[in-house]
Amino acid sequence: MQEQPSTARIALKYGVITGVASIVYNVILIITEKNQNQALSSLGLIILVVGMVYAMREFKTENAGYMSYGQGLGIGTLISAISGLIGATFMMFYTQFIDTNFMQKTLDTARGDMEQRGMSDAQIDGAMQFSEKMMSPGIMFATGVFFSIFIGFIISLIVAAILRRNKPVFE
Repeated sequence: MQEQPSTARIALKYGVITGVASIVYNVILIITEKNQNQALSSLGLIILVVGMVYAMREFKTENAGYMSYGQGLGIGTLISAISGLIGATFMMFYTQFIDTNFMQKTLDTARGDMEQRGMSDAQIDGAMQFSEKMMSPGIMFATGVFFSIFIGFIISLIVAAILRRNKPVFE
Protein backbone atom coordinates (compact mmCIF):
# COMPACT_ATOMS: atom_id res chain seq x y z
CA MET A 1 0.00 0.00 0.00
CA GLN A 2 1.46 3.35 -1.03
CA GLU A 3 1.88 6.21 1.41
CA GLN A 4 -0.56 9.09 0.98
CA PRO A 5 1.02 12.43 0.02
CA SER A 6 0.94 15.31 2.48
CA THR A 7 -1.72 17.92 1.79
CA ALA A 8 0.14 20.36 4.06
CA ARG A 9 3.42 20.02 2.13
CA ILE A 10 1.72 20.65 -1.20
CA ALA A 11 -0.34 23.53 0.22
CA LEU A 12 2.78 25.13 1.70
CA LYS A 13 4.63 24.89 -1.61
CA TYR A 14 1.80 26.39 -3.64
CA GLY A 15 0.83 28.86 -0.90
CA VAL A 16 4.32 30.37 -1.08
CA ILE A 17 4.29 30.36 -4.90
CA THR A 18 0.83 31.96 -4.97
CA GLY A 19 1.78 34.52 -2.32
CA VAL A 20 4.92 35.59 -4.17
CA ALA A 21 3.05 35.74 -7.50
CA SER A 22 0.37 37.90 -5.86
CA ILE A 23 3.02 40.24 -4.46
CA VAL A 24 4.60 40.61 -7.91
CA TYR A 25 1.18 41.35 -9.44
CA ASN A 26 0.38 43.91 -6.72
CA VAL A 27 3.76 45.60 -7.12
CA ILE A 28 3.08 45.91 -10.86
CA LEU A 29 -0.30 47.49 -10.08
CA ILE A 30 1.29 49.89 -7.61
CA ILE A 31 4.10 50.88 -9.98
CA THR A 32 1.63 51.51 -12.82
CA GLU A 33 -0.67 53.32 -10.37
CA LYS A 34 -3.54 50.96 -11.19
CA ASN A 35 -3.88 49.55 -7.66
CA GLN A 36 -7.08 51.55 -7.05
CA ASN A 37 -8.73 49.89 -10.06
CA GLN A 38 -11.12 47.31 -8.56
CA ALA A 39 -11.35 45.25 -11.75
CA LEU A 40 -7.57 44.85 -12.04
CA SER A 41 -7.24 44.14 -8.33
CA SER A 42 -9.92 41.45 -8.59
CA LEU A 43 -7.98 39.78 -11.39
CA GLY A 44 -5.45 38.88 -8.72
CA LEU A 45 -7.89 36.14 -7.65
CA ILE A 46 -6.99 34.30 -10.84
CA ILE A 47 -3.52 33.78 -9.37
CA LEU A 48 -5.13 32.10 -6.37
CA VAL A 49 -7.35 29.89 -8.52
CA VAL A 50 -4.41 28.82 -10.70
CA GLY A 51 -2.34 28.02 -7.60
CA MET A 52 -5.16 25.88 -6.23
CA VAL A 53 -5.65 24.03 -9.50
CA TYR A 54 -1.95 23.22 -9.81
CA ALA A 55 -1.72 22.13 -6.16
CA MET A 56 -4.75 19.87 -6.39
CA ARG A 57 -3.51 18.37 -9.64
CA GLU A 58 -0.12 17.64 -8.05
CA PHE A 59 -1.82 16.04 -5.07
CA LYS A 60 -3.92 13.86 -7.36
CA THR A 61 -0.82 12.84 -9.34
CA GLU A 62 0.98 11.82 -6.14
CA ASN A 63 -2.14 10.05 -4.85
CA ALA A 64 -2.70 7.67 -7.80
CA GLY A 65 -5.15 10.09 -9.45
CA TYR A 66 -7.47 10.47 -6.47
CA MET A 67 -8.41 13.40 -4.26
CA SER A 68 -11.43 13.60 -1.98
CA TYR A 69 -13.49 16.76 -1.72
CA GLY A 70 -12.23 17.34 1.83
CA GLN A 71 -8.60 16.98 0.80
CA GLY A 72 -9.10 19.50 -2.01
CA LEU A 73 -10.90 21.89 0.30
CA GLY A 74 -8.10 21.60 2.84
CA ILE A 75 -5.39 22.19 0.26
CA GLY A 76 -7.16 25.25 -1.17
CA THR A 77 -7.89 26.77 2.22
CA LEU A 78 -4.30 26.25 3.41
CA ILE A 79 -2.98 27.83 0.21
CA SER A 80 -5.22 30.85 0.87
CA ALA A 81 -4.02 31.14 4.46
CA ILE A 82 -0.34 30.94 3.53
CA SER A 83 -0.73 33.27 0.57
CA GLY A 84 -2.75 35.69 2.71
CA LEU A 85 -0.10 35.73 5.44
CA ILE A 86 2.63 36.42 2.89
CA GLY A 87 0.60 39.12 1.12
CA ALA A 88 -0.50 40.85 4.33
CA THR A 89 3.06 40.81 5.67
CA PHE A 90 4.33 42.36 2.44
CA MET A 91 1.65 45.09 2.44
CA MET A 92 2.40 45.91 6.06
CA PHE A 93 6.11 46.17 5.26
CA TYR A 94 5.40 48.18 2.09
CA THR A 95 3.12 50.73 3.78
CA GLN A 96 5.32 51.10 6.86
CA PHE A 97 8.76 51.34 5.24
CA ILE A 98 8.67 51.72 1.45
CA ASP A 99 5.73 54.01 0.67
CA THR A 100 4.66 55.63 3.91
CA ASN A 101 2.15 57.82 2.03
CA PHE A 102 0.33 54.83 0.54
CA MET A 103 -2.47 54.91 3.11
CA GLN A 104 -3.00 58.63 2.75
CA LYS A 105 -3.18 58.29 -1.05
CA THR A 106 -5.74 55.51 -0.63
CA LEU A 107 -7.81 57.64 1.74
CA ASP A 108 -7.63 60.62 -0.63
CA THR A 109 -8.83 58.47 -3.51
CA ALA A 110 -11.69 57.15 -1.37
CA ARG A 111 -12.67 60.71 -0.40
CA GLY A 112 -12.71 61.74 -4.06
CA ASP A 113 -14.88 58.74 -4.96
CA MET A 114 -17.37 59.64 -2.21
CA GLU A 115 -17.49 63.26 -3.36
CA GLN A 116 -18.18 62.13 -6.93
CA ARG A 117 -21.07 60.00 -5.69
CA GLY A 118 -22.58 63.11 -4.12
CA MET A 119 -22.28 62.13 -0.48
CA SER A 120 -22.67 64.89 2.09
CA ASP A 121 -19.66 66.23 3.98
CA ALA A 122 -20.94 64.67 7.22
CA GLN A 123 -21.25 61.25 5.54
CA ILE A 124 -17.80 61.56 4.02
CA ASP A 125 -16.22 62.63 7.33
CA GLY A 126 -17.84 59.71 9.15
CA ALA A 127 -16.69 57.23 6.52
CA MET A 128 -13.18 58.68 6.52
CA GLN A 129 -12.90 58.42 10.32
CA PHE A 130 -13.96 54.79 10.14
CA SER A 131 -11.53 54.12 7.27
CA GLU A 132 -8.63 55.69 9.16
CA LYS A 133 -9.32 53.42 12.15
CA MET A 134 -9.47 50.35 9.89
CA MET A 135 -6.15 51.26 8.23
CA SER A 136 -4.02 50.72 11.29
CA PRO A 137 -1.29 48.15 10.54
CA GLY A 138 -2.61 45.52 12.94
CA ILE A 139 -6.19 45.71 11.77
CA MET A 140 -5.14 45.73 8.12
CA PHE A 141 -2.98 42.64 8.67
CA ALA A 142 -5.72 40.75 10.48
CA THR A 143 -8.47 41.64 8.01
CA GLY A 144 -6.17 40.90 5.06
CA VAL A 145 -5.44 37.40 6.35
CA PHE A 146 -9.07 36.79 7.35
CA PHE A 147 -10.51 37.83 3.99
CA SER A 148 -7.86 35.88 2.13
CA ILE A 149 -8.85 32.73 4.02
CA PHE A 150 -12.57 33.44 3.62
CA ILE A 151 -12.42 34.12 -0.13
CA GLY A 152 -9.99 31.24 -0.59
CA PHE A 153 -12.34 28.89 1.25
CA ILE A 154 -15.20 29.84 -1.05
CA ILE A 155 -13.04 29.41 -4.16
CA SER A 156 -11.76 26.09 -2.75
CA LEU A 157 -15.33 24.84 -2.41
CA ILE A 158 -15.75 25.24 -6.16
CA VAL A 159 -12.30 24.13 -7.34
CA ALA A 160 -12.29 21.04 -5.10
CA ALA A 161 -15.75 20.06 -6.32
CA ILE A 162 -14.57 20.24 -9.92
CA LEU A 163 -11.23 18.45 -9.44
CA ARG A 164 -12.19 15.80 -6.86
CA ARG A 165 -12.00 12.15 -7.76
CA ASN A 166 -12.87 9.70 -5.01
CA LYS A 167 -11.30 6.27 -4.78
CA PRO A 168 -13.71 3.47 -5.62
CA VAL A 169 -15.13 1.80 -2.54
CA PHE A 170 -14.30 -1.69 -3.81
CA GLU A 171 -10.91 -1.98 -5.43
